[in-house]
Amino acid sequence: MSRRFLFLQGVCSPFFRCLGAGLREHGHEVCKINFNGGDALAWRGGGATSYRGRIEDLPAFYAHYVQQHAISDVVLFGDQRPVHRAMTAQARALGVRVHVYEEGYFRPHWITLERDGVNAHSGLPRDPRWYLETARRLPHVPHGNPLSQPFRVRAWHDVLYHLGSAVNPLLYPHYRTHAVHAVTEYWHYIKRGLQLPGHARRDREQVARLFASRTPYFLLPLQLGSDAQIRQHSRFESMLQVLDHVLVSFAQAAPGRYTLVIKNHPLDPGLNDYAAHVREACRLYGLQGRVLYLETGNTPDLLKHARGVVTVNSTVGASALLHRRATKTLGAAIYDMPGLTFQGPLDAFWHNPGRPNNKLFRAFRDVVIHGTQVDGGFYTRAGIERAVRNSIKPLTDTLSPLQALKR
Repeated sequence: MSRRFLFLQGVCSPFFRCLGAGLREHGHEVCKINFNGGDALAWRGGGATSYRGRIEDLPAFYAHYVQQHAISDVVLFGDQRPVHRAMTAQARALGVRVHVYEEGYFRPHWITLERDGVNAHSGLPRDPRWYLETARRLPHVPHGNPLSQPFRVRAWHDVLYHLGSAVNPLLYPHYRTHAVHAVTEYWHYIKRGLQLPGHARRDREQVARLFASRTPYFLLPLQLGSDAQIRQHSRFESMLQVLDHVLVSFAQAAPGRYTLVIKNHPLDPGLNDYAAHVREACRLYGLQGRVLYLETGNTPDLLKHARGVVTVNSTVGASALLHRRATKTLGAAIYDMPGLTFQGPLDAFWHNPGRPNNKLFRAFRDVVIHGTQVDGGFYTRAGIERAVRNSIKPLTDTLSPLQALKR
């Protein structure tokens, strides 16, 4: 049966425009709400309405729009954006299905598509037995087809989106971004980018010495401070708080033979000087010579040799489990459950981190991919075409793949 899809904000790329076209080709009706000039420039797919009101008036606007246009389904990227929370909060009362896209739980060959919410709001159970039982009905999922996603392509889409947003003061005066202002972010990206070659040479030398010395170490991969995973799905307000929490615990409880390796996120814009913060914290907590800070580096290599991994709720945690590394989460993560992650306090993790159950992780990965992941990408033409092709069925079936598995 033909459905009527309403698209809200998407990722900074042509993905939503192409997905809307794909749904139209399958006989469905598609419309869009634009909240800023970047949305309008990225969409260009017809059937768009511009919302120029205040955020507090959105619930009433949504209720009227859904009823007026007989909307059956809503599609959005990221359930924690301010313009999306008003919709997800009242979707059931409005009688619409909400399809939420997000970066993949297992990257780089997958993107996430769930009903109603993702990450901490995901419908994925936290019961190890359910994964073991459900996986018996499913074929094992291979590691995925190669998919090149160069950073320059993602950056170009981001620049275009924010160029379109230059009209916001005139055409969308009440819009407030959920992220850092683009000019500030780009300036720091450029500054950090100019420094990265020097950082990379230094980091390679430091990692080579670490591996040669066979010093046992734990790994703390940093996440983006602006990520909703930190702000909405953990008790921390910033990565600086995370650093302090982990460093204090490491200083007080970790055996002296261990080193803590801290690696920055590859897409970090450089708004915070984490290196300086770590140096000062090491001085305060007496950790000189026991902490290694890296701006760059190969995460799989670091995971391969690590004693364990501490993360808030990063997808690196899932990669750590794939490498059979002990993992401790500090926030809400879909993989945080007995048998996969360390369930005790952080102070105890440094002493006896244990190992994840490989059979459980294999079952978990297969079920999560079957139930919530779409093969494809958001940024390159090939990735978008693959993602659109593989999205049509889960978007239009009465039950999502995960809902079908849970029946």
